[in-house]
Amino acid sequence: QGQLVESGGGLVQAGGSLRLSCAYPASLFNVMQAWFRQPPGKEREFVAAITWKGGSKWYANSVKGRATISRDNNKNMVLLQMNNLKPEDTAVYYCAAASIVSRSPPDIANDYEYWGQGTQVTVSS
Repeated sequence: QGQLVESGGGLVQAGGSLRLSCAYPASLFNVMQAWFRQPPGKEREFVAAITWKGGSKWYANSVKGRATISRDNNKNMVLLQMNNLKPEDTAVYYCAAASIVSRSPPDIANDYEYWGQGTQVTVSS
């Protein structure tokens, strides 16, 4: 219960695209879902978040215009489409879920109690 499973990472050339998927248990269909990433040697950082009905979305400035977060509550999936990838997008990407997030934007990792194991994204120049 509460397990999130990411997939879709890999090696891609700069300018390419990737779609990351996160499968979550049905019990988490009505919570905030988000993507964070941790670049090599750096702290975990916020990428994007989406409310449980998908009505509100937030993006980090570093990915705004290049990333799209979406969710399908019928399939229990959250997706992150990343386009025009840059070498600085190289990181381990984590899916996260939070029962209650009071701040906006919901960009603080400590607010999320459920996490996946992460999927590596490497962008070559």
